[in-house]
Amino acid sequence: MITTGLILHTYPVSRILLLSSTIATLSYTLTIFNQVASPSIFLYNTLISSLTQKDHLKVALSLYDQILTHANLKPNNYTYPSLFKAFGAHQWFKHGQALHAHILKFLHTPYDNFVQASLLNFYARCGRVGIARYFFDQIREPDLATWNSILSAYARKSSVIFVANSSHLDRNTSSSLDVLNLFGHMQKSLVEPSEVSLVALITACAELGALCQGIWAHVYIIRNELSFNHYIGTTLINLYANSGCLRFASQVFHQLPHKDKFCFNAMIRGLAIHGHGHEALDLFEIMKQEGFVPDDVTILAVMCACSHVGLVDEGRKHFESMSSIYGLEPKLEHYCCLVDLLGRAGLVKEAKERVLTLPMKPNAILWRSLLGAARVHGNLEIDGMILKRVRQLMKDHGIDKMPGSSLVEVDGSLHEFLIGDKNHPYVKDIYLKLEEMNTKLQECGHHPRTREVLFDIEEEEKEDALSYHSEKLAIAFALIASDDSCAPIRIIKNLRVCVDCHSSIKLLSLIYRREIIVRDRIRFHHFDRGTCSCLDYW
Repeated sequence: MITTGLILHTYPVSRILLLSSTIATLSYTLTIFNQVASPSIFLYNTLISSLTQKDHLKVALSLYDQILTHANLKPNNYTYPSLFKAFGAHQWFKHGQALHAHILKFLHTPYDNFVQASLLNFYARCGRVGIARYFFDQIREPDLATWNSILSAYARKSSVIFVANSSHLDRNTSSSLDVLNLFGHMQKSLVEPSEVSLVALITACAELGALCQGIWAHVYIIRNELSFNHYIGTTLINLYANSGCLRFASQVFHQLPHKDKFCFNAMIRGLAIHGHGHEALDLFEIMKQEGFVPDDVTILAVMCACSHVGLVDEGRKHFESMSSIYGLEPKLEHYCCLVDLLGRAGLVKEAKERVLTLPMKPNAILWRSLLGAARVHGNLEIDGMILKRVRQLMKDHGIDKMPGSSLVEVDGSLHEFLIGDKNHPYVKDIYLKLEEMNTKLQECGHHPRTREVLFDIEEEEKEDALSYHSEKLAIAFALIASDDSCAPIRIIKNLRVCVDCHSSIKLLSLIYRREIIVRDRIRFHHFDRGTCSCLDYW
């Protein structure tokens, strides 16, 4: 190219720069670029894009700085997307904000589709989902990559909360519902989903326990012969485990040709929250034998498994192994699980000491775990002291008790109920069914356990308060609305199920001859023929 003079022409130089950045050293590529007497903005953009793909971000930024200080050059619409992509991957939010300001300064029409898509992807990767959604809504005809960016952003937002509280089954229903709604619009726009789209969809279904939509996604993958990789495998394991279908989760796990640490984490956690603690620990040993190094999520799932079957010493051992064996720093979630493990086993004093010596600021989950332990196991002195102390601490930290809510899926549609909810279109029928349920419960000798209602009201009013708990309203609706009288009733509750509801649902499963699967914030309860899978230990 030098001897023929092609080195003086922009397009041939751009081709050799691309090739060089792929197979040669960085210094060789920059040497070629520096031999060009007056590089155009096209050449700068080409090299910046190549360098960001190879993660040479500082060099790419120095080239961008050369553009800004050049007398005859200005950045254009093709300058920014590769920089934003790199900033998003590194989550350099402040750098991206500065670059966004440059777009407004230097571009005459700042928001063409290409630039908008790069801004959307950047803000999505940095967790600013609201800003990402703004740019998404400005794009007239989003392509598959753009749909995937916004779907993944909402899915990540919900799954961050899920992972952070994986010993407890908290969920972000609004973000998960956004994924379902967006996916519906994507289908209407006739854009065919890819594996990335379906991972986002299944993640949302797993958070919501939306089994029907999740099964549809699984069938779509099979029918369209999409890649059944470990990403999809992990989300399907979470879907089926979170929806009470542990057998399907296990089938997906064992069918995966290539498993990674995340697949094992999902399956161990699924076994744990369904009360199969010993099986979870066995799988943990297999995971280590296959050469996978546990991370903080693995240990949290293992501790959760120990908690649900009362393996206190085993749980303590795994907590201590984080720092002593794996070099991991315990997070607040691990302390929450440890307090839950101790409190559930009746070791309320030790649980209290763990809270008081915590190396970080406690959160609402930890206080609730301690409150639950004090209520269930405490003698009156410890119970009263902890309740008074914890309530004051919750007040000091601005932590409010969240209202109880329950989701139930009937014929593929999700319905949400709050405690004492009267906003449902079938509210009259629901409350009539609730009266019938209460009558049948009384006939079977059930007496409401009013100790669960801690506020100061009359005994009869306490019984009414227990009757209107969100899971009972959800069961009443499912009994009147579901076409299949043999199908399990699946409920997701945001709080731990109370003692009275637990004993009531056991009887209701016998009275109505329906399997009732309740996922509360701690674990799964499979009620069938008057018994529960937790064996009254939760």
